[in-house]
Amino acid sequence: MASTFYLIVFIASLVMTMRFTLRNKKANSVFIVFAMLVVLNNLGRYLISVAGTTEMAIWANKLMYVGGCFVPMLLLFTLADLCKIKISGLLKFFMLLFPAVVMAFVLTIGHSDIYYREVELVIAEGGNYLKKTYGPAHSLYPVMMLVSASALLFFIIYAIRHRKSTSFKNIIWISVLGGGTILTYIFERLVDTKVDLLSVCYLISVTMATSFFERINMFDMSVNISNAVERMREYGYVTFDLKKHFMNANALAYELFPEVKQWNVEADFLIPDPQSFGNTAMELLDWAERGEKEKRTIETDGRYLELSIRDIIYNKRKVGYLLEIIDRTKEKRYTAAIEHYNEDLKREVSEKTADIMYIKDMMVLGMASMVESRDNSTGGHVKRTSKVVEVFAKQLMQHGDELGVSERLLQQVVKAAPMHDLGKITVSDSILKKQGKYTEEEYSEMKKHAAEGGRIVDSILSGVEEEDFVEIAKNVAYYHHEKWDGKGYPNGLAGQEIPLEARIMALADVFDALVSKRCYKEAFSFEKAFSIIEESLGSHFDPELGRIFIECRPELEAMYSYS
Repeated sequence: MASTFYLIVFIASLVMTMRFTLRNKKANSVFIVFAMLVVLNNLGRYLISVAGTTEMAIWANKLMYVGGCFVPMLLLFTLADLCKIKISGLLKFFMLLFPAVVMAFVLTIGHSDIYYREVELVIAEGGNYLKKTYGPAHSLYPVMMLVSASALLFFIIYAIRHRKSTSFKNIIWISVLGGGTILTYIFERLVDTKVDLLSVCYLISVTMATSFFERINMFDMSVNISNAVERMREYGYVTFDLKKHFMNANALAYELFPEVKQWNVEADFLIPDPQSFGNTAMELLDWAERGEKEKRTIETDGRYLELSIRDIIYNKRKVGYLLEIIDRTKEKRYTAAIEHYNEDLKREVSEKTADIMYIKDMMVLGMASMVESRDNSTGGHVKRTSKVVEVFAKQLMQHGDELGVSERLLQQVVKAAPMHDLGKITVSDSILKKQGKYTEEEYSEMKKHAAEGGRIVDSILSGVEEEDFVEIAKNVAYYHHEKWDGKGYPNGLAGQEIPLEARIMALADVFDALVSKRCYKEAFSFEKAFSIIEESLGSHFDPELGRIFIECRPELEAMYSYS
């Protein structure tokens, strides 16, 4: 009976582990090792129950201990991932050293009495089991379980005190599972149970953790974006290391260029003739090595392909090159159609393009509105600041010659204004929706939204919008909290170091904050707001731009009074 039970638990844990691994391309490696050790642990229990000799049972017991020794620590590492706690490599080493020492003593079973003084296989009708007399080294195992229990308590306390981007419910559930495992171990030590209940606890832990990680991956945009890229039929890629050795490619690259299938990983790829894809790839790699960003369009089998190359950055250092292959066939055909069709068709295509751009702009505005909807204190801020920037830009155009700014730049700033606070999407609700003054830690977290906003804007617009607009939009999001005297954030830029577009946005952003009601203050009068801005010229704001902004007062007052 017991052997059947252990077999079912082993098969169930194996199925859960394989299901999770196959369904999640970006699976948590620590959790996979944890799950595999649970499988080994349950396999060992089953093999003991069907063992025919004491020697065979001892080896099965050692296999069971491979999981039993390391599962508690790996469960802690899994919790650390969920809590967003980074464990240093040295600390991980010592955390794994303890179970490794215990495992070393386990391996002496059958050869020494230091872990088990005596061990005997008992043949029972329901399932065989080992009758053991513990040696002195066995006391290390309960000590290890006690250390694991203390660490679990720490994670519970941490989850309660730091409810940011971590799912408090998930942490508590997995902590309860871990605590349940330890309590079950204690119960089995005190009560002679017929069935080893730890195997069930481990199976439940794997099942629940699998559910948690699958839910996390559902909302992990890096996972979803990676999956989307793999499914795209117009995007292929080939990767190379810094020595220009082939590393990897996706399905479309293999389909378009069969010769890639002949390239060996981490080896020089073959170039059979000057017209080959390999020769083109080598030219692009040579350009990239010299810091040149070149593109090449080639035609193959009636398809027009655009090839470009960019650096692969990992942990802030360059590790290789990404050769991107974009199928421009549809665009090429559209272009050919435009060249041959009449003006009516050209106009229709233009209108369709405008519609697409409008939809894209509305998507960006929608993202901005979504961010704003999470912030209790800034309702309508995006729309109002955009209108303020528009009024301000019109006034700046009248001073274009003396400022040296073009009408095109000002139009782009107006277009970029709604994106200035997109970085707040990375700020947790507990901070963004807080009623009242931030603590220093909360304010530090809040300030990260500027740099994150610049990164998000760059990733959204790059390759879609013109490069100069991407740069302006990124600067608006990244630097609109910098101050003229260098006391702003995120980089502490001063004076002319701050991009012009960010200095324009700063005035509009602060003005709306002053004259609007927030959860922590009432709206200031226009008189007080403009007085504060005037007093801040040369410290917070560009004095020249600030004086022009003050000229907008009549129109701004009329706009806010009407709204």
